Amino acid sequence: MKNFIIALSLFISLAGSVMAETVSTDKSDFALISSVIDDAAYDIRYYSPNNFTGNKIDGYKAPRAYMTKKALAALAVAAADLRAQGYRLLIWDSYRPQKAVDNFVRWINDPVDMGDKSFYPELQKSDLLAGRYIMEKSGHTRGSTVDLTIIKKDGGFVDMGGTFDLFSVVSHPDYENITPEQKRNRQILHDAMIKAGFNALDSEWWHFTLKDEPYPDTYFDFDVE
Repeated sequence: MKNFIIALSLFISLAGSVMAETVSTDKSDFALISSVIDDAAYDIRYYSPNNFTGNKIDGYKAPRAYMTKKALAALAVAAADLRAQGYRLLIWDSYRPQKAVDNFVRWINDPVDMGDKSFYPELQKSDLLAGRYIMEKSGHTRGSTVDLTIIKKDGGFVDMGGTFDLFSVVSHPDYENITPEQKRNRQILHDAMIKAGFNALDSEWWHFTLKDEPYPDTYFDFDVE
């Protein structure tokens, strides 16, 4: 009887953890970033082959950027802060369908397709999943994460000391071997996002997730279109 109770408890625990995560195609609580922030610029990398796989990614049918409405409201606060400092946002990625994440995992497990090695110059492709650079479950898929940088109001480049999706220590927000100007630029973006209610990621200076995200256990899978 004791063993039965232990087994039953384990089953309930495992079942609860599986049921805690759901997949949804309901986009009713999402909005385009452009519907709220009218001066943001876009370079949606997974809509094009200009990414680490070297190919356009599943689920990206248009170069658009969605977020949950709650996250977008917070992003608008950060955008206003940065606008007052002479900058505007450049968005690389935000909501990401689960099918896109599945695409990443298939690519990593393909021994032939090496993609664009310039995005992971110091690593083997298998390291991207094993080292948790790419996750089988991504915060982006929950709809309240954004990958972004700042540009000048006239569209001018702002040097961050590294590019988007560079899988390297260079991308760590606290990386020291960059110029004082590059550090300052990273700090400007970081401070505005943190004040607006986002958390930073310790391995990617461009990646921010809303602290109090509305769907912490839901992974969405509607197309970006």
